[in-house]
Amino acid sequence: MRDRIELRGLTARGHHGVFDFERREGQDFVIDAVLHLDTAPAAASDDVGDTVHYGLLADKLVAVVTGEPVNLIEKLAERLAGVCLAEPLVEGVELTVHKPSAPIEHEFADVAVTVTRGKRGQQ
Repeated sequence: MRDRIELRGLTARGHHGVFDFERREGQDFVIDAVLHLDTAPAAASDDVGDTVHYGLLADKLVAVVTGEPVNLIEKLAERLAGVCLAEPLVEGVELTVHKPSAPIEHEFADVAVTVTRGKRGQQ
């Protein structure tokens, strides 16, 4: 059984999208990351070195969102999942990218893409 660390509602401004105005003007993207890992070592030691430092991870995720633009949020989600999986203790991740200001001409609550990824041999 895997434990979870959840980072929800992380918001950063990026310039992703297929339209020129999205690239030019940018928009907010909201990230939810659910990390799967064993938290027992951290619980036993009470040492942040035995877990994922979610503040540092948030910095890395924001750097991706504010960095090199992509056309699709599917690609952005894949990049962000890769950042999470680069953490040594993370066995798997469920990563959602929300695009609440997507260019849709109808009233809507949210557009989101969720990817679920694991390290080889741990899926």
